[in-house]
Amino acid sequence: MKGIREDINSFFERDPAARNVFEIIFCYPGFHAVLFYKAAHWLWIRRIFLLGRLISHIGRFFTGIEIHPGAKIGKRLFIDHGMGVVVGETAEIGDDVLLYHGVTLGGTSWKKIKRHPTIGNNVVIGAGAKILGPITIGDNTRVGANSVVVNNIPSNSIVVGIPGKVVFRVEGEKRIKMDEAFMPDPQSMALTSLLERVKKLEENVNGYRNELMQNTNDKGIHSKVVRGIH
Repeated sequence: MKGIREDINSFFERDPAARNVFEIIFCYPGFHAVLFYKAAHWLWIRRIFLLGRLISHIGRFFTGIEIHPGAKIGKRLFIDHGMGVVVGETAEIGDDVLLYHGVTLGGTSWKKIKRHPTIGNNVVIGAGAKILGPITIGDNTRVGANSVVVNNIPSNSIVVGIPGKVVFRVEGEKRIKMDEAFMPDPQSMALTSLLERVKKLEENVNGYRNELMQNTNDKGIHSKVVRGIH
């Protein structure tokens, strides 16, 4: 019951549209998917595989969210909207993770090995993002919508693009604030950098021009003085 209360509280904390407990219990497919997963996983770790898969399949039918009962999921997972979310068998998810709709934690191998990603704590994965293979996404990381990540990502990073690349990272003990809509645009950053470079070049050119004009004026005055003496 404690875990269920924590799940409900996490929905209140992360979804301003949540009005009361009954709304979350009856109207949130992300919450339902977590409950189905917990029941299926309980059976799975006790080697009751068929029944575990059956409950997982029923949960997929009702919620549109597919979580394999063999996956390992931490506390307070929040799946927002949820339709189309897929979590593979060997995936591992830490505490306080937020998944938006269309997220895939998928595998890249058909062998019976660790083939799905490991997601750290306090990670936010945007809508439609694909995290593929036995890679690790570090704590406090944000993955932009529709990104495709196929390499390990360090903690405290922001990842965007296809393939996903780190475009922002906080060093040291600081971490990215999860409650702010902060997602850098690499193209905008590149354009801003180019504009700043052009501005500096213009300032240098203007400086050289002024210096040249000053030197020319000085030489003209000197020539007039010399001619006057003669």
